[in-house]
Amino acid sequence: MLKFKRSDFFPLKGTLNIITIESILHEQIINSSIKDRSILIEDISSLNEIRKNSIIFLNSDNHDKKIKSENILVISNKKNTNSSIHENIIFVKDIDISYNLISNQLFLHEDNISYEDKFECKNGAYISVNAKVHPSSKIGNNSLIGRGVQIGKNTIVKNNTVIKNAIIGDNVIICDNSTVGSTGFGFNFSTRGSSNLNPQIGIVYIGNSCHIGSSCTIDRAKIDVTYIGNNCMIDNLVHIAHNVQLSENACIAAQTGISGSVTIGKNVTIGGQVGFAGHIKIGDNVVIAAKSGVTKNIKDNSIIAGFPAIEMKEWKKKIIRERKNGYK
Repeated sequence: MLKFKRSDFFPLKGTLNIITIESILHEQIINSSIKDRSILIEDISSLNEIRKNSIIFLNSDNHDKKIKSENILVISNKKNTNSSIHENIIFVKDIDISYNLISNQLFLHEDNISYEDKFECKNGAYISVNAKVHPSSKIGNNSLIGRGVQIGKNTIVKNNTVIKNAIIGDNVIICDNSTVGSTGFGFNFSTRGSSNLNPQIGIVYIGNSCHIGSSCTIDRAKIDVTYIGNNCMIDNLVHIAHNVQLSENACIAAQTGISGSVTIGKNVTIGGQVGFAGHIKIGDNVVIAAKSGVTKNIKDNSIIAGFPAIEMKEWKKKIIRERKNGYK
């Protein structure tokens, strides 16, 4: 997991002690077991990366592994979470509401009206005073580079492009009208509306020698990193949602949409207008035909097509059977 300093992108409003957290969550708390009431919280963790002095929100069933780090507070909505292995745990009614309350109290982010950034106009582009752009890189006219962004050597960002909450490698090309690091589509279906968005306090990482086409959108992760590996080729009008992990040497044709938390292996080739359901895993060396709908995990070296996407040979047999039966 790529490590980054969250406060470089999202200013820390202040640390939280246990008394403050209990006050923030007073309407949500069912019960708690706190052994160390002196801990100070300054970050949020996921199971992929445990950070010191942080809160981790557990909504997965039967997570009974001890979280090994200093000064961790666990917040869970699952009654079967084993409280005996967590030194500090609070049980709540709604994990999403609790996450929103704590995240908004800890960090400023761009979906909060109090968030601010300061820019300098350089050669027709607006670059945050808190961004780092290598001198060898070129930023196009009317582009915006936001707070905390790091851009490596010999990278080209074309016109009218927005990059925020992101780390960009060397020799990357990002074409016109694309947005990198935008807000992920995360919220609880039972409490909709812009004021109920889950704060997206992760980032985007784009590796070396990647090409991002025009009018693409790559959303930042909820807590960790939306990851684009080295040498990926992404066509125009592609959407990559929050928490996606795209391994090296991927090739993605236009108008493809990849839902949140999809993991895609190495050397994958994806045709145009392919859609991916969320939280699935695609193996290495997979080829996906245009206009496929991928709804389940796909093993290594598969060639798939159709909706729902199946092995290409089976898909062709299915088409032949349907035509014989009078379907067009």
